Amino acid sequence: QVHLVESGGGLVQPGGSLRLSCAASERTFAFYAIAWFRQAPGKEREGVSCSNGGDATTYYADSVKGRFTISRDNDKRTVYLQIHSAKPEDAAEYYCAGAYGDCDEPNMYDPPRYSYWGQGTQVAVSI
Repeated sequence: QVHLVESGGGLVQPGGSLRLSCAASERTFAFYAIAWFRQAPGKEREGVSCSNGGDATTYYADSVKGRFTISRDNDKRTVYLQIHSAKPEDAAEYYCAGAYGDCDEPNMYDPPRYSYWGQGTQVAVSI
């Protein structure tokens, strides 16, 4: 069982930056794909980024490409999602999710692909 815990959410101004963290309990964390999803009220859960297990190749949804950066520190068993140039539409509950292996295009943003989920961290974008 892999336990994931997100942190770092909060209020960010439009155009501002925020870094989210996803800490994992699993000692073989380096081999797990970790994806970030978000869900705004009344909307479906949306995948925004993924980091491969193993080679740490990164992927981004078009909606965040160029503004979000996913990175991982396997020694700390943590994946980060750096949000830059925040937009009002980035406001949502952000979740990290884990699955053994790689991000598995084209299924990387399909929630059932992931067996393990964190509890979420809220991001608000407002002046």
